[in-house]
Amino acid sequence: MSSRSSTRSSARASGGGSSAAAVNLRRAYFDCRYGQLHVRTAFPNTGGFDERTTLLCLHQSPMSSRTFLPLLPEIGSDRSVYAPDTPGFGDSDVPPRQPSIADYAAAIGDLIDGLRLRQVDLLGYHTGSAIAAELAIARPTHVKRVAFVALPIFDREEREAFARQPWPVPVREDGGHLLAEWQRSVQWRGPGVTLEQLAESFGDKLRNGPRAWWGAHAAVHWPAAERLPLVTQPSLVLRPRDDLWEHTARGAALLKGARWHDLPERGFGLFATATAEIASLLRKFYD
Repeated sequence: MSSRSSTRSSARASGGGSSAAAVNLRRAYFDCRYGQLHVRTAFPNTGGFDERTTLLCLHQSPMSSRTFLPLLPEIGSDRSVYAPDTPGFGDSDVPPRQPSIADYAAAIGDLIDGLRLRQVDLLGYHTGSAIAAELAIARPTHVKRVAFVALPIFDREEREAFARQPWPVPVREDGGHLLAEWQRSVQWRGPGVTLEQLAESFGDKLRNGPRAWWGAHAAVHWPAAERLPLVTQPSLVLRPRDDLWEHTARGAALLKGARWHDLPERGFGLFATATAEIASLLRKFYD
């Protein structure tokens, strides 16, 4: 395993006051069934393993763990945090065939085993929420708590519509796909997201090649109505006003006993524009 590291100071948000805590930020590669997973990590100077439960952050498609970069120093001040690139995205190796959500979850399970983690908390975002749910179902003794930021709950008509117009759109020689994707990014640009932040996330979206649609396809066709009721761990749902605003609401009847928190003034980019707010909500739940 190789890694790159840096250290930042972060204000610890738990307890009665805030104290500066040095947070180590690293990138590393770990083995999984599809080759290597590229993983961003954050942990306090103590190492994190003797502190609070380790947190795994699972991103949306077709993005990467860069999504969680603003959040890592906020959460990593008193626990270890791992944010892997889903297989086939970011800098992780590409699976030999199109995976299902359960396949993605199994690869993340390989990371848990490789790190020899006895228990983990999960944070899922869009596609990552489906992966987190499958991981929680498959590993009820490993997974302690699950936070979902938006839920991909699609009905038959929506699946058929996706089949007619898959996303991200295929590459075109005239570059028309770039305009289509940029317009989509602008359409769902969250409040407070700067043009520079939007361009950065747009670049992240474009790097995944001809298989970029695999993650979205897996999320759209994931049988959420059947699987979500099988999640038995304490769960929290954060509902930003993005393209899954209505889809997420369907989860109220599926996740019994879950805590809910609507974020109507937040959208895509909320980890960058509302970092402290999201970190506070997560800490109250996990701790």
